[in-house]
Amino acid sequence: MNRSELEQFDEIRPYNDDEVAEVISRLLTTPELITALMKFRFPRLSRWLPFVLRPLVMRVLSKQLSGIDTVAKIQDVIAGYMQNMIDRSTGQLSFSGVQQLDPNAAYLFISNHRDIAMDPAFVNWGLYRNGMKTARIAIGDNLLKKPYVSDLMRLNKSFIVNRSATGVRGKLKALTQLSAYIDHSISSGHSIWIAQREGRAKDGNDRTEPAIMKMLYMSLKKRGVSFPDVAKTLHIVPVSISYEYDPCDAL
Repeated sequence: MNRSELEQFDEIRPYNDDEVAEVISRLLTTPELITALMKFRFPRLSRWLPFVLRPLVMRVLSKQLSGIDTVAKIQDVIAGYMQNMIDRSTGQLSFSGVQQLDPNAAYLFISNHRDIAMDPAFVNWGLYRNGMKTARIAIGDNLLKKPYVSDLMRLNKSFIVNRSATGVRGKLKALTQLSAYIDHSISSGHSIWIAQREGRAKDGNDRTEPAIMKMLYMSLKKRGVSFPDVAKTLHIVPVSISYEYDPCDAL
C-alpha cells in the first residue's frame, strides 16, 4: 500500500516511531494522567499533599521517558513494569507452543478472553521473552473514553476496534476497515492479538464468535480470495490463557 492508501487506517492504527516523541511530550503535560499516576502510586499522600507529589511525579516520569523516541523503546520500558509486576504478584508463569513459531513470521493470535489488560500483556510477554516481536493489540473504543488513555494504548501497539459505529453502513465500514488493517499488518510483518469474542467469557465457555471470522474475511472476499486461503494468509494461531484465580469467577 502507498501512503494515501495507508491513511485509511490513521484513526485506528498504533502510533509510528516518528510520532512517539510528540505523543510523550503531550502526555507529560496532561494533568489527568499525572493525577491518575499519583493516586495509583501514592493513594494516601495524593489526597493530602498533591501539590508536593505532582511536580515529583512529573519529574520522575520525564526522566524515565527521556530519550524514548521509538515504539521498541516504549516496549522495553513496559517490559520492565511487567517484570516487576510478575515478580510481585505471580508464583509461576509458564508458556507452551512458542517454540513452534517462526521468529521471522507474523501471526494472528486469536485468544480466549478473561482480562483485557493482562491477556494480551502476557501473550506479548511470552513473545518478548522468546526473542519475537510483540503483537499489535485490538482494543474496543469503549475502553478509550479519555484521550490520554487512547494515547497510552496506541503507544503500546494497540489499535482501535470501532464498536461505537452506528447504522448498517457505519458498522459495515468499521468492520471492513478493521479487516483490511489486520490483513495489512500481517502481510507487512506485524503480528496481531485479538480476542475470540466481544466481551469476556463469563461462563468459561470459550467459543469464537462467528462474526470475528466473518470480519477477518471481509476485505479479502472483495478480491476473490477464498476463506481457506485467507486462513493460511493470516497465519492464525489459537491462544488459550488461564489464571489460577480467574478474573471472571465471580460472574
